[in-house]
Amino acid sequence: MGDGHDHSHGPSSVEADRRALTVALALLVGFMAFEVVAAVASNSLALLADAGHMLVDVGAIAGSLVAIHLAARPETRSHTYGMKRAEILAAAANAIALLIVSALVTYDAVVRLVHPSHVDGAVLIVVAAVGVAVNVVATLTVARANRRSLNVEGAYRHILTDLYGFTGTLIAGIIIVLTGFDRADAIASLLVVVLMLKAAVALLRPALHILLEATPEDIDLEEVRRHLLELPEVQSVHDLHAWTLTSSLPIVTAHVVVTDECFTTGEAGRVLDHLQECLSGHFDVAHSTLQFESAGHIEHELGGHA
Repeated sequence: MGDGHDHSHGPSSVEADRRALTVALALLVGFMAFEVVAAVASNSLALLADAGHMLVDVGAIAGSLVAIHLAARPETRSHTYGMKRAEILAAAANAIALLIVSALVTYDAVVRLVHPSHVDGAVLIVVAAVGVAVNVVATLTVARANRRSLNVEGAYRHILTDLYGFTGTLIAGIIIVLTGFDRADAIASLLVVVLMLKAAVALLRPALHILLEATPEDIDLEEVRRHLLELPEVQSVHDLHAWTLTSSLPIVTAHVVVTDECFTTGEAGRVLDHLQECLSGHFDVAHSTLQFESAGHIEHELGGHA
């Protein structure tokens, strides 16, 4: 009977996110080309692994920019919520990409551990130091964007993982120069893999939670029910559901049984306003749909839920 709308991303926020990701994309594309040349010249798996991971990052950020564009499109007849889920799909794709790259780098690192080859530690140090600087700038840039968006957070985690990876690569280069221990390069690659796996899991779990329309973790449905029942006009609440459309946009729907007087005296509007204010104030749910019913209506419903 009622439907409140409030989207978490205003035009200014979306533009800020787009600018931050565009700057980060330009930085990473430029450095990636430089790193591939250096990796081939130095025979470094760690640099090549980082370049491969950075290629995934470039694709992930480009995908995030596309997702932001799609999510900002208005609702249509065929997409009544617009395409806001595009951001969640992009985040899930980012996580899967991290898992795939992790598997490939792990294989190559194990081969290098068993059959080590010479690595130019000096080149490793120079490239890794530049990589740290580039990724610090990119990380700080994206950190200023709206990281409540799972899509933006996915891009941020990609870049942050690169920053950690280059730090490990820099340390590996120093070890190789000082000791000649070439396996340090492969060990650094495996450390990057651990970080990629951690980032992938941290992204994939909430993305799947949203895609499977699970109840938001910060919403207790029984507590929601108790709050709705506090109003004297409300007799019972059933078919109570909550899910997340996209980042920071939870939705609640419910069938609310109210007294007959609520209909006859015209109080339904006031009661609806109160219930939606309750959902917004206590649970930060600005998008709710509540169906008001008389006490006998539930007997005529098909497939009713508690």
